[in-house]
Amino acid sequence: MKRPPALKQNDRAVILSPAGRIEAQWVHGAAEVLKRWGLQPQIAPHALGNHGRYSGNVEERLADLQQAMDDPAVRLILCSRGGYGAVHLLPHLDFTRIRLNPKWVVGYSDITILHAALQLQGIASLHAPMAKHLAQEGESDRATGYMKDILFGKRVSYQISLTATSTLNRRGMAAGRLFGGNLSVFTSLLGTKFAKIPKGGILFLEDTGEHPYKVDRMIHQLQLAGLFDRIGGMIVGQFTDYEEDDQMDAPLLQEIRKVVERYDFPLCFGFPVGHVKENYPLIAGLRAELTVAEQSVTFMQ
Repeated sequence: MKRPPALKQNDRAVILSPAGRIEAQWVHGAAEVLKRWGLQPQIAPHALGNHGRYSGNVEERLADLQQAMDDPAVRLILCSRGGYGAVHLLPHLDFTRIRLNPKWVVGYSDITILHAALQLQGIASLHAPMAKHLAQEGESDRATGYMKDILFGKRVSYQISLTATSTLNRRGMAAGRLFGGNLSVFTSLLGTKFAKIPKGGILFLEDTGEHPYKVDRMIHQLQLAGLFDRIGGMIVGQFTDYEEDDQMDAPLLQEIRKVVERYDFPLCFGFPVGHVKENYPLIAGLRAELTVAEQSVTFMQ
């Protein structure tokens, strides 16, 4: 798995919208942050478009992403937001040039689609905050600071207290290739060539706005697909914007824990990754080390 080269001062960065549409203020705000990092930001032609749910039609979104992937001068592709629509591009993308000239692709949520596609090509990518977060937070929060550190070549490690979920966590150590992302999007790839499950890998999952029974169904789908028999560790990130269902047997996180109860891999709940302010960047596709203690977790890449 190739880790893209570290960014340098004056490198070119492209902000584009491969899925949902976004307000211009967030894209321009993110561009200002990238300028302060010493980069040369460029806004893709259709990044601010409005085509119903999307930033553009398939051809327009594809053209922006393909151009940025192919241009050797572009060293960073920052996806403006997730939403829905990145899957439309998968059948049409040509990875020939980016395989020869890897670069950072950054985003999360629906961008899980692109992370999976890049891993199939042997290229690591960054599951991390996008344009709105950068515009709103600037460089004031830890997630953005870690993101900058990783992009400019630093190695990061996280030591996180998990006292609120200590009864759900399962202690242990794991080392393997990190993969996963948004649960709904990742599950939608099962049965395709893009759902590549690394043996002994560390799976991370997050989601937002999904009813608990739907999350339960997707976790069972992962189990039935044999995924939990292959992994070496599991990170359950933030599940947000939902209401507990008193018709379910247990609260959502406990339902997830029940499904993976019979396995022995290290397991942590409440990791700061997902649709939250503290959305810690993780390098999808790269080897990671996970140590889960009784009330804390250490993560290194």
